[in-house]
Amino acid sequence: MNFHQSIFKKYSKIVFLFALAFALNALAPWLLQRIAGLGGSESSIAATLWCLSLFLGFGWACSKVAEGTLLPNFTLQLLVGIVLHGALAPLAQQPGLAVVICTGFAAIILKSGGDEIERKSFLRIAYPTVLIAVLGYTISFAIFYTLLCWLGLDGNTAGLLAAICSSTDPAALIPTLKQLAFKGACRRVADIAVAESAINDAVGAIITIALMAMLAGTARLSNLQSLALGLFSASNAWLLGQQLCFGALAGCIGWAGMWFFERYKRKHFARAAAEPIYDFAIALGLPLFTFLLAQLMHGNGYLAAFIAGLLGNFNRGSQALHALVHSMEVKIESLGKPAIFMMLGPFVALQDLADTALWGLACALVLMLVARPVSVFLSLLPSRISSAEKCFLCVVRETGVIPVVLAVMAAAQFPELKLLLPLTAWVVIYTLTILPAITPWWAGKLKILE
Repeated sequence: MNFHQSIFKKYSKIVFLFALAFALNALAPWLLQRIAGLGGSESSIAATLWCLSLFLGFGWACSKVAEGTLLPNFTLQLLVGIVLHGALAPLAQQPGLAVVICTGFAAIILKSGGDEIERKSFLRIAYPTVLIAVLGYTISFAIFYTLLCWLGLDGNTAGLLAAICSSTDPAALIPTLKQLAFKGACRRVADIAVAESAINDAVGAIITIALMAMLAGTARLSNLQSLALGLFSASNAWLLGQQLCFGALAGCIGWAGMWFFERYKRKHFARAAAEPIYDFAIALGLPLFTFLLAQLMHGNGYLAAFIAGLLGNFNRGSQALHALVHSMEVKIESLGKPAIFMMLGPFVALQDLADTALWGLACALVLMLVARPVSVFLSLLPSRISSAEKCFLCVVRETGVIPVVLAVMAAAQFPELKLLLPLTAWVVIYTLTILPAITPWWAGKLKILE
């Protein structure tokens, strides 16, 4: 089989998958009507199992057909979920359930993002990481919001969209960066990218929640000045402080639980013939408990989960945890990420994407070509990061899991903001499709690879 035939075969599988999704979506009304006819708890159980089957089946199929193509499995999962809009209709009637599912998986993914960075390496890059993750996020948010308003988007939608999409995403970054071998000192840029994405996901969550609290009252985000005054008012500043401080405290408590578990594993590892299959319950439960603890303390659960993972460093610890970490990664890739990306499907139809196509392109271009480069160079001015590394970080700007979770949360609370979910979907589609494809080429052009 020659090269062109191989390429055709790979992409024809993607076409077939979408054709299957369209056909299934066309048959879905008949099937859902039969399910509704069951009545009572049987109807609810059947509808839930139907949606779960779609997530598992099509999530796996998207990952499989994406192999060897330029399209990431994340993008395919999101698009297939939207094609299955009608088939996933039962979830649209229960936005609270969708938020719970997305939030739980997001906590686990952020904890795993903390695992990816060695504590000693993080201490060496902590200063530039905090600069780009906090100051850089703020600059990107301000620029993105201002330009969205200038383009004509209403202030409330622009404010939430800017807050949601101004953070990068570790779920999309890590697979791309693992394929690249950086030169000597430039290796820190990979750790900065991962650490930034995890920290500014937490910052993005805090700002988004603060904006939602403002909109739930009488505030209206008419311009940047009113947004800044409301966001940093005395009451809101207190809320932000609580989110940061108690989120960090909950993360440290969660890490204590992980430390005791690690000690237990080290003690029993030498005597164990194989990895106990039931240990996964603790690896799964600890980040969820950490998130819950942060909420009970009025802190930010996303920040807590990341800090617990960073301090726990499961995949940098003893040999006793390696099999468990691998098991966690497998379950996140096969269940967590597909569920989150396909979760946009029940709330966004293909017609919504078509109606917002030009807006979506404008938002993605503003974010990739203006907001991100300006925020990188301005925020890292006080650091010793080289120009080549800064240029590389300008391209590292994928939007993924946490923005999707935050968009679903915001849309569930403010259904009147009709453009929020479709525009978030467009930003995710463009950044996840274009940027990972050009990242290796761009790193080579900058001569920072081995």
